[in-house]
Amino acid sequence: MPVLSPLSSLRLRKQFTVVGFNLLCLLPTLLSAAEVHVAVAANFTAAMRDIVAQFEEATPHRAIVSYGSTGKLYAQIRNGAPFALFLAADAERPERLEREGVAIADSRFTYAVGKLVLWSPDPNLIDPRGEVLRQKGVDRIALANPKSAPYGGAALEVLQRFNLWQSPEITFIQGDSISQTYQYISSGNVPLGFIALAQIALLPPGKSGSHWLIPEALYQPLRQQAVLLKRGEKSSAAQALYRWLQNSESRKVITRYGYGLTPSPSAPVHDRAASPAQPQQGDHDLRPEPF
Repeated sequence: MPVLSPLSSLRLRKQFTVVGFNLLCLLPTLLSAAEVHVAVAANFTAAMRDIVAQFEEATPHRAIVSYGSTGKLYAQIRNGAPFALFLAADAERPERLEREGVAIADSRFTYAVGKLVLWSPDPNLIDPRGEVLRQKGVDRIALANPKSAPYGGAALEVLQRFNLWQSPEITFIQGDSISQTYQYISSGNVPLGFIALAQIALLPPGKSGSHWLIPEALYQPLRQQAVLLKRGEKSSAAQALYRWLQNSESRKVITRYGYGLTPSPSAPVHDRAASPAQPQQGDHDLRPEPF
C-alpha cells in the first residue's frame, strides 16, 4: 500500500476541505429545491415550455407540466389530481375553484389574453378578412370542443355570428383540445379551422400558411387566468413559479407568442381581468352578414 508523503497528505486534506466547503454552500439550495405539478391549458404549451426553461435555469426548482383542455384539467383538479398551480384558458374555471375552496382565495390573475385565428397550412386559402367563410366550397372546419375548451367556445361564437353553425353543408370536426385541433389542420385532414394565434405565431414563413386574425369584437375576451391551488399553499416551488409567471421575463415570452397582456400583473386580483374588447377602427367592415 503506497504511503503518502507529508506534502501530498497536506494537499489531499486541503482538497477535501474545499469540496466540503462547496457542498456546505450548496446545502441550502439543495434542501430548498422542490418539484411543482402544474396544469396548463393546451394553447399555452409553447410559451409555457419557454417559461419553465427560464424558471428552472434561474431557480433550484423543477416544474412538471400537464397540458390539456381547460375543462378536462378542471375536472382532474376537482377529482384530486396533485396539481399546485392551474393556468386556464378562461377566467371561469379558476374563479369556480376559488368558490369551491380548491384554490387559494384572491390568488387569481390574468396572465394572458388569448387571440383567435382561422388558420390553414395552405398559404393561398385564407384571406386577411376571412371571406373564405362565405365561400360555398368550404365543407369542413375544425374547432376545439366548445364545452371543454374556451377557444372552441370563442370559435362557436364566430360561427354563430356568421350563421354557419347549423349549416348542413359544413361538417365541424371537434378536437378534444386546441392542440388536437391544430393537429387536424396541420396534417391536412381538415383544410382550415380555429386555433390560437400563439400556435402559429413563431412558425417559419414557409410553414405559416394563411390566417385571419379574428376581430376581438366577434367573441368574448379570452382572459386566461392562473390560480394557486391549495396543494401549492405551502410549496416553495409552487410559490416561486406563481411569482415567476408575473415577472418581466415571463411577460416578454407571453407577448412573443402573440398574447395580449393586462396593464399590471401586480394589480388587485379582480382588477386584472381585461376589459371587454371594444370594436376597433375597421371592425365594422368585418362583421358577418347573413348568407
